[in-house]
Amino acid sequence: MSTLAVIPARLGATRLPRKPLRLLAGQPLVIRVWERVVALGVADRCVIATDHPEVAAAAHLAGAACVLTAEHHPSGTDRVAEVVARPEFASYDVVLNVQGDEPFVPEGALRGALAIVTQGRFALGTAAAFADPAVLDSPHVVKVICADNGRALYFSRAAVPFLRDPGDDALLRGAVKRHLGVYAYTPAALARWVALPAHPLERIERLEQLRPLAAGLDMGVALVDAAPSDGIDTEDDLARANARWADLLADSR
Repeated sequence: MSTLAVIPARLGATRLPRKPLRLLAGQPLVIRVWERVVALGVADRCVIATDHPEVAAAAHLAGAACVLTAEHHPSGTDRVAEVVARPEFASYDVVLNVQGDEPFVPEGALRGALAIVTQGRFALGTAAAFADPAVLDSPHVVKVICADNGRALYFSRAAVPFLRDPGDDALLRGAVKRHLGVYAYTPAALARWVALPAHPLERIERLEQLRPLAAGLDMGVALVDAAPSDGIDTEDDLARANARWADLLADSR
């Protein structure tokens, strides 16, 4: 099945201004993400979807395909959907949405989400990894609850599952799953997703994936053995990413 990877990149981030163009090891952040996706070979084509000509110019300078989209999409998925709806991308069977601020996105997460869709298990796919129960206390870590068949039941920033009885603490070791924010969809499922109105749960938690779940669309979750790759949202995050890049470069020598 032919796969199109799309990296949504909005210039107007609030916590880290001009985020896609901030430098990671001398290159714009969004270009580092594009390089990562291309190097992993998980898609037949990879394009950047942006709302601003400056990001498009940086993409073209790096040799990356880029599409200018509308400015006011409510989510990255909506921006991806605009790209997929264009005639030049109509031939692709599967769409992979890679967040534009994760230059270290785990390969297993990308391939896991894709496998959910390409194997016909679900028309919407994402990935998660088992996590230490300590993350339950962090609203910055998105947790997912799954049915036994891998279908997502709910995503939350809250402590889910909630430990009602401390005597059951041992059960948490196999129950806490951290969402790895990549998505795969068939074009038809993606179109259904973005045709839905924004849901109150989506707005409350600030989690776009709650929109299709609330409407009854099934989303499969691939459980993968992958270390989480936090997005870059602040100056401190960017500093840590540059340090990590330097460490990886030193280790490769």
